[in-house]
Amino acid sequence: MTLVAPLSHPSLQPVDQISADNFEELARYIYAYAGIRMPPSKKTMLEGRLRRRQRAVGAETLDDYCDYLIADGNIDREGEHLINAVTTNKTDFFREPHHFTYLRDVALPDLAERGVQTVRAWSVGCSTGPEPYTIAMVIDDFAAGRFGPAYSILATDLDTDVLEVARAGIYPAGLIEPVPASLRRKYVTASRDPARREVRVVPALRRNVGFARLNLMDEQYPVGEPMNLIFCRNVLIYFDRQTQNRVVSQIVCQLAPGGLLFLGHSESIVGHDLPLVQVGNTIFKRI
Repeated sequence: MTLVAPLSHPSLQPVDQISADNFEELARYIYAYAGIRMPPSKKTMLEGRLRRRQRAVGAETLDDYCDYLIADGNIDREGEHLINAVTTNKTDFFREPHHFTYLRDVALPDLAERGVQTVRAWSVGCSTGPEPYTIAMVIDDFAAGRFGPAYSILATDLDTDVLEVARAGIYPAGLIEPVPASLRRKYVTASRDPARREVRVVPALRRNVGFARLNLMDEQYPVGEPMNLIFCRNVLIYFDRQTQNRVVSQIVCQLAPGGLLFLGHSESIVGHDLPLVQVGNTIFKRI
């Protein structure tokens, strides 16, 4: 009798995985460098995100890629790509809209009444840019009706890939649906090629937003003069309690007296000893 080997099925092929030791080594590096927790439950996610880098460096398997990083001493050179792969970049225009209602109706009138000549805002963890551009739209629209104040927005992120997207200010047309129609007409232009279904933030708005790479694990945050507004939303959730305390303390140090800190809806500063008082839903003022 002739035995014929059964045909292999793609779904039955073994899935390339990172060894437990290599995963622990990468998790330690990611935590030390970026403060991002990488528990065992995220092992599959990490494997999926690193496959593109594995192919880019010519590694046959994920463990070969880990050898390239660790045993061959390339982790510092490859570190930026590694961190880009593990960061999460969920973002939208006018996300958590109550923050922008408060900005328009309360924060900006208060700053104008206090005679602030230039509003300084910082978008921490800006991702591909919808948050800082949303802030810019609200401030610019407010200022246009009153011939001031001027404004400047700093937008930072650890991921260099998303910063390139943010600088370009080009997005799928569907992403700007949350933008009110009046602001959309004023601050967004459609591609000349309708088939592309893309829009771009107008140059006048882009000029008021500066993008830079910043690692929140650094000892100092070189952001310049104190900020009137800091949006740090859905950033702290990726850190453990100790790291959260260190990061939010340093961020608050960048706030001017009376400045506002906006956090994400699932974030809290309860238990942190900070010079803040709550003035709205996840909105805090420096005292």
